[in-house]
Amino acid sequence: QVQLVESGGGLVQAGGSLRLSCAASGRTDSRNIMAWFRQAPGKEREFVVSIRLIGGRTDYIDSVKGRFTISRDNTKNTLYLQMNSLKPEDTAVYYCAASTYVGEPRERDQYAYWGQGTQVTVSS
Repeated sequence: QVQLVESGGGLVQAGGSLRLSCAASGRTDSRNIMAWFRQAPGKEREFVVSIRLIGGRTDYIDSVKGRFTISRDNTKNTLYLQMNSLKPEDTAVYYCAASTYVGEPRERDQYAYWGQGTQVTVSS
């Protein structure tokens, strides 16, 4: 089992920045990829970005390219999401997830482990 705990959400004005963190514990060696998903009110949970823990290859959705940056500190078993130039449409609960898949999984059911989520609200 892998336990994931997110932190760093909050309320920010449009154009502002936030940094999310996700601390992993448990059988962390069972992960190949970690990702951030988000779910806005009334919408499906969507993939945002992933990173391979070995090699660091990343996969972003187009709407956050150039604004969001995913990174990880393998020594601390911690995943980060730096979010800049935030927009009201970025408002959502952000979830950290871990997968054992090979490749670049973007589907929710390809991720076996999930955090509880952290709220990000961007005001206009």
